[in-house]
Parts: sequence; C-alpha cells; structure tokens
Amino acid sequence: SDVVKEASDVILLQKDLNVLEAGILEGRKAFANMTKYIKITASSNFGNICAIVIASVLLPFFPMTSVQLLLLNLLYDILCLILPWDEVDQDMLERPLEWSGKKLGGFMTFFGPLSSVFDLITFAVLYFMICPALCGGSFGILTLEKQTLFIAMFQTGWFLESMWTQVLILQLLRTGKIPFVQSKPGKPVILITVIGIVLYTILPITIFGRMIGLCKMPPVYYVFLILIVAAYLLLVTAAKTIYIRKKGNLI
Repeated sequence: SDVVKEASDVILLQKDLNVLEAGILEGRKAFANMTKYIKITASSNFGNICAIVIASVLLPFFPMTSVQLLLLNLLYDILCLILPWDEVDQDMLERPLEWSGKKLGGFMTFFGPLSSVFDLITFAVLYFMICPALCGGSFGILTLEKQTLFIAMFQTGWFLESMWTQVLILQLLRTGKIPFVQSKPGKPVILITVIGIVLYTILPITIFGRMIGLCKMPPVYYVFLILIVAAYLLLVTAAKTIYIRKKGNLI
C-alpha cells in the first residue's frame, strides 16, 4: 500500500466517490470567485483612472487627494477580499470556467468606461451647479477661503459617488442574474457592503473626515447622489444583459 500511496495523485480516505465531486465543485467555486475579483477590480480601476486623467486635465485642482483615493481603495479591497466567501451561481458550477486574458480585456473595456461617464456627470454637476451655489459663485472668482471650501465639497462629492458606485457595482457584476433576487451574495459580502457604505457615508461629518479634507454635504447633494447611482445601476444592468447575449456568460 505504501507504493500505491507514493504513485497516487489522489487518495480517498473513505469508500465514497462523492468526495471527488465535492472537490471539483469547491475548485470551481474558488476559481469563479477569483475570476470575479480580477474582472470587477480591473474594470473598476480602469474606469477610475480614465475619470481621474480627464478631470486632472480639465479641473484647476485634483478631483480627489491621494489619501482619499487610498481610503477609497482600502474599502474596495477589503470588500474584494471577502469574495472568496461569496456564493456562486449553480450554472457557474455546472461547467469548468476558462481563464482568458482576452476576455478580461473585453470585460474591462466594456464596463469600465460606463463608470467614467457617470463620474464625469458628477464632476459637471458638482463644479457648475452644487459647489457654486453653496460657495457663492464659480471657482475662479472666489476668495482663497471659499476656493478651499469649493475643493473640499467637490472632493467629498466625488468620494461619496465613487464609493457608492464601486461597492454596489460589485453586487451587480458578481452574477449574471438579478442580484439579491435570483442570486444571493454570501453573508460576509453583504455584511462588509453594508458596514462600508454606512461608515463611509458618515465619514465626511466626522473629525477624521475633516482631517483628510472631506466636509459635510448639503441635502440636495444626496438627492443627486441617489439619482446618479440609480441611473448607473440601471445602465450597468442593461449593459450586463447585452454583454451576456454577446459573450454567452458574464464571468
């Protein structure tokens, strides 16, 4: 038996071949969650980079400070690290998934620019409407003190919009089905999502938030935030349907 053990690739400790099926399913589940992480993170980062590059060229200040970006990425990375404990749709377990760099590039360039479009809309609304209305005029004619408030409001507005869209888009792109209805995420994923959204939404009114350049936003901004996030999620849902029809599957 020692020779058999040395020559064997798999050793069954029980007379039950179902353990092989369980192992295959666990492997497919781990691979599916890993693929989710890579594809969603790549598309999200691609969209953010495009928005930051465009804003840095057009705006007289940075759309977000380095500390704010790092904090935003920290939340997103923590959420993505929970993905290995996410649930996987049954149809994804029925067939072996295939890794393809070409498919990754297609996924990234298809969904990434969608977030950039809504980021630019947010930039325009903040720069030309919300911030001037509350600071007393356009950025160029304001005093240094008012310009500082203008920048803080702009950065806070994009910080919150970016956080909401990044966190919620993960729920949409983790499955080809309707999230929470046809496909329920794992409990750790739901928990981190809720905690992250609550903590980061109230962050601007805390002492730490003021330390990193964030400020309290007016109620009208949150009305805009709800509308822009809802429109983004609806567009991604429609885009996801088109992508699945074209590619055959999402992940």
